[in-house]
Amino acid sequence: MAMKKFINDPNDLVPELLEGFAVTHSDKVKLVGNNIVVRTVPKAKGKVTLVTLNGTGHEPALAGFLGEGILDVDVPGEIFAAPGAPRVFEGLKLADNGAGTLLIVFNHDGDKMSANIALQMAEKAGLKVKKVVTSCDISAVPRSDPENRRGLIGGLTVMKIAGAAAEEGKSLDEVHKIAERVADNMATLAVAVTSATHPASGQPFFSLPDDEMEIGMGQHGEAGTGRMKLQTADKTAEIMINKLLDDLQVKAGEKLLVLLNGSGATTQMEMFIIMRRIAQILKEKKIELAAAAVDEFLTTQEQGGFQMHITRLDSELLRLWKAPANAPYFFMK
Repeated sequence: MAMKKFINDPNDLVPELLEGFAVTHSDKVKLVGNNIVVRTVPKAKGKVTLVTLNGTGHEPALAGFLGEGILDVDVPGEIFAAPGAPRVFEGLKLADNGAGTLLIVFNHDGDKMSANIALQMAEKAGLKVKKVVTSCDISAVPRSDPENRRGLIGGLTVMKIAGAAAEEGKSLDEVHKIAERVADNMATLAVAVTSATHPASGQPFFSLPDDEMEIGMGQHGEAGTGRMKLQTADKTAEIMINKLLDDLQVKAGEKLLVLLNGSGATTQMEMFIIMRRIAQILKEKKIELAAAAVDEFLTTQEQGGFQMHITRLDSELLRLWKAPANAPYFFMK
């Protein structure tokens, strides 16, 4: 059965979505050029800027993270599709303020293709840009093959920590190294219980029996590796956190950020129950839960499920994670 949605002409989904978002958060973001989202109050001259690109349909990501302490420019594409390279290049030009730009790319083929071409255009134009690719999904391939690991919610961790470093006035090389350090020390695993639908057609991406769930599901319904009977909250938490800890080889005494990202139809009640069990397991293993976050950061319409993410933190990364931020959907004092 097709999902009911309040939309107008499906061809107008993206411009109408972006217009409404910008109107709602006009104190923090605005639309410029070819529907590119930028900070209403730009970062001070001489500080490194952060740019990203993404398909729409994942709200509040990623325009929701524009603001002090995180992103400066977001280049949104069509629903679940990367923007073209010319628009990414336009975003890089808009971000240029003299100190260089970090381009954050989620590891999906379309995003990487657009980013790589835009980087070539930026180099010809004399712009100073460095790229970091976030590849945190542990489900498909081993850690030794990051090129083929999908980018999930871990991109937000990179944006927040690198964004804080940029606000402190660190150089592009320093911000890039910090971003790479975060990207090298994180892992994400998703679980799905119900499918999202495409907002234009209303048709589901996949089907799961009512008594089953799938661990390892991709952002857009890509097949996972762990279809099984629906588990309790505690059992689901145990399965997922242990896989993440094993992948990252987390040891007793280390510090972790744990982030739970709802996919669109899973309640905060459920995610808090999951987080409670994660904290118990980490305590048993003598691993410090140094920071935690639970919310819908990167959704896929009304998909049921969530992404569980961990980042290994040192003292500098923890400080940067906790640094002030002021974006429409991410705020820290």
